[in-house]
Amino acid sequence: MLENSDKYFEVLNDIKRTLITTRNKIAESANKDLILTYYNIGLKLIENNKWGTSFIDTLAKDLKIEFPTIKGMSARNLRYMQKFASEFDNDEFLQHDVAKLPWSSITTIMDQVKDKEQINWYVKESINNGWARPVIIHQIASKLYERQVLLENKITNFDETLPTPNNEQAKELLKDPYIFDFITADKDVKELDIERELTTNITKLLLELGNGFAFVGRQYHLEIENEDYYIDLLFYNLKVRSYVVIELKTTEFRPEYAGKLNFYLSAVDKYVKDENDNPTFGILLCKDKKKITAELALKDINKPIGVSEYKILSEIPEFLENTLPSIEDIEKRLVENSK
Repeated sequence: MLENSDKYFEVLNDIKRTLITTRNKIAESANKDLILTYYNIGLKLIENNKWGTSFIDTLAKDLKIEFPTIKGMSARNLRYMQKFASEFDNDEFLQHDVAKLPWSSITTIMDQVKDKEQINWYVKESINNGWARPVIIHQIASKLYERQVLLENKITNFDETLPTPNNEQAKELLKDPYIFDFITADKDVKELDIERELTTNITKLLLELGNGFAFVGRQYHLEIENEDYYIDLLFYNLKVRSYVVIELKTTEFRPEYAGKLNFYLSAVDKYVKDENDNPTFGILLCKDKKKITAELALKDINKPIGVSEYKILSEIPEFLENTLPSIEDIEKRLVENSK
């Protein structure tokens, strides 16, 4: 028996009125209306959280009897609504961002992420990149927020070599480390073998690089004064309207790597870049970025370069490897989230 039956029926009737008003839109799978309905129900449940699990359990049973054709009124989903309303208290962000995502994606993010700022970031990234649930699960498990947003991990000279706002946009694109968990070779793999694996798995590579990257070529050829030069990987980023040169090294960072990449960036700016493109920037991927050495090497370089580490599957640190879900784990979570 509920301790406060009068309050219970007040909440029940309030939710019933909400569902009566919106059930046609929900039935038509109008996503924004569904999300906002769930949010409004969640608001009504927040103040009643003090009554424990029995309150929502009873509510779910009564709603099921009253609305047998409306899905999503289980006790589990009602608790999600309650959490949803407590997490997203910014009405503008809710209506313009969160409501664009499927409910299953929202619950996945709330399940996997505890920090509110990170929740909001994963919501925005999911919308901007069109991530499906399996991709969201993988990106959270690979600690994408920590690798892409935490600026103290990034080594670049973008502030000195790129105009505003290109410098900030380029820094936002950079990750550290890059996780190439689809490359299963051993630790002694050669650079050309890694390049080959990256381009063979181009869809997965583009997912890891992030929003707006388009592949231009591997071992991209430039002929300058009868000499042949080959860029490891050349991309174009549609978001910042820049060519991006990626050089891959299977050793720790060495100062001469920055000089060579600086030359490639000058060459791309001269022979490849269009006058409407923004300056080309480079990403140097090494086994170990050697922070102080890299910072010193970039200090007087006049082209924009970022230095990051990369990890193939056999090298993923233990703390990260334990968080990466297997295909079986992802499938299991998808089944659980669909109930």
